[in-house]
Amino acid sequence: MQNKKRWKVTKRTQSYKESFSVSQWIDEEAEACNFGDVRLGRRLKTLVEELSGCVGGSIPFACQDWASTKAAYRFFSNPRVSETDILGGHFESTRNRFHDVCGPALILHDTTEFSYDRESAGNIGLIGSACLNGGRHGRKRRITVRGLLMHSSLAITLGGLPLGLTAVKFWSRKQFKGTNALKRIINPTRVPIEEKESYRWLENVRQSTSFLGAPERCIHIGDRESDIYELFCAAREEGTHFLVRTCVNRLAGDGGHTIADEMKTASVKGIHRVQLRTQNGETSEAVLEIKYRQIQVLPPIGKKARYPQLLLNVIHAKEIGEPKEREPVDWKLVTDLPIDSLAAALEKLRWYSLRWKIEVFHKILKSGCKAEESKLRTAERLVNLIALLCIVSWRIFWMTMVSRTHPEASPNLAFTQEECAILDTLIVDRNNGSTKTISSYIRKLAMIGGYLARRSDPPPGNVVIWRGMSRLVDIQLGFEMGRKLVGN
Repeated sequence: MQNKKRWKVTKRTQSYKESFSVSQWIDEEAEACNFGDVRLGRRLKTLVEELSGCVGGSIPFACQDWASTKAAYRFFSNPRVSETDILGGHFESTRNRFHDVCGPALILHDTTEFSYDRESAGNIGLIGSACLNGGRHGRKRRITVRGLLMHSSLAITLGGLPLGLTAVKFWSRKQFKGTNALKRIINPTRVPIEEKESYRWLENVRQSTSFLGAPERCIHIGDRESDIYELFCAAREEGTHFLVRTCVNRLAGDGGHTIADEMKTASVKGIHRVQLRTQNGETSEAVLEIKYRQIQVLPPIGKKARYPQLLLNVIHAKEIGEPKEREPVDWKLVTDLPIDSLAAALEKLRWYSLRWKIEVFHKILKSGCKAEESKLRTAERLVNLIALLCIVSWRIFWMTMVSRTHPEASPNLAFTQEECAILDTLIVDRNNGSTKTISSYIRKLAMIGGYLARRSDPPPGNVVIWRGMSRLVDIQLGFEMGRKLVGN
C-alpha cells in the first residue's frame, strides 16, 4: 500500500512537470536536430530542460523519478544518438546568431580534459598520466588517468557575447606510453599533420569556417598549442583569418635567420598600460612595450615541398620590469591580419585577451554542470551527456554576458512573462519598477542565487547565474503546483 501511494505522488509530480511547455530557447536550440525519430528529439528537449533546471545535479536528481531517469539512460546509450545529432540544432542556432550580428566574430579554439575514476579503462580510454605525492615511503608515484578529451570552438562577438559552439571533437587515447622517447628518434615536424592529434585544430577551423559561411568575418584564435604552420596554410586556403600566440621560433626571410632575430631589430612602436589581476585578486598595472613587423615566414624544413612561404604579421608585447607575485606579460602573436599602426596592434592584443572566455565556458561545463562527476560507464554515453551539457553551459554563459553587452535589451530575450512576474515578486525593484531591462532581471536572477547586488559589486558571474536558474525552476514548479491545487 505504501509503495502504491509513493507511485501516485510521483505520477502526480510528473504530471505537473509535463504541464510546463518547453522553454522557447530550448526549442530554438533543438529545432534543427535531425535524429530520424521525433521521439528522440522530444527526449532531447526534455533532458535539456531538466538538466538546465538542475545545474550540477545528477541525472536521477534532475529527472526526479525512475521512468524519466531510465529514459535518459536509454537516450544516452542509444546507438542512433551521437554528439553530432545532439549539437546539430545548436550549431544551426549559432550560425543564425552569427549572421544576426555585424562585423568580425572571434572563433575561440581550445582543448580540455574530462577525467573519470573507473575500474577499467576499456570502456572509456586513457588521456595521460599524473604524478601523486605520498605512498608507503613518501615517494611519488605515477597513475594512469582515464577519461575523454574535447576540442571545442566557440564563436563570440567582439564584445564578448558567446554566440555558441561551431565545432566539437571528442576522443581518448588507447596508449600514450613511450611518446616522449619516440620524439628523440623521429622529428615531429616531419610527421604528416594528418597523423597527429593536433590535426583537430585544422578540422575545427575548416568546419567552423565552412559552416558559418562568411570566412572573411571569422578570426580564429588559439593559444600556443595552436601554433601550427599547417593551420596557417589551412586558414589561407579557406579564405579566413587567424590570431595565434606563437611559441615556435621559425625560419624567416631568406632562411638564414629566425623570427626572433627580426623582432630583436624591430623598433618599439609604443607603450601600452593594462590592468591585471593577480591570483590573490589584487590588481596591478603592467607597462608593455609594443613591437610589430611584417615577416616572411618559412615552413618547416621537412615540409617545404608541401607548404608555401607566408607573409605574416608578428606582434610582441613585453612588460617592462619584473612584477611581484605574478609572471611578467610576454605575448608573441602571429596573424595574417593587416597591422599598419599601433592602434591596429593593440586591437589584436585585445582580441586575443578574449581567448580566456572559452576557458570560462569549460569551467561552467566542469564546475557548474559537473560533467566529470557523471557515473555513466562508457565513453559513448559520456560523450552524449557532455554534448548535451554543452548546450546548458552555453546558455548560462550567454545569460551572464548578455546583461553586460546589451544591458538595455528587452527581458523577453531571456525570460518568459511568468518568470519575470515571479522575479518581480521575489525581488522588489529599487527604482519602483520603472526600468524593465534584461540586465535588471539578470540581476534579480543572480540575487536568488546568492548575488548581493551592492553598489560596489561587479556584475553577476556564472556561479550565481547557474544557482539562480536552478532556484527559479524550483520556485516556478511550486508556483504551478500551488495554482493547480488552489484552482486559480
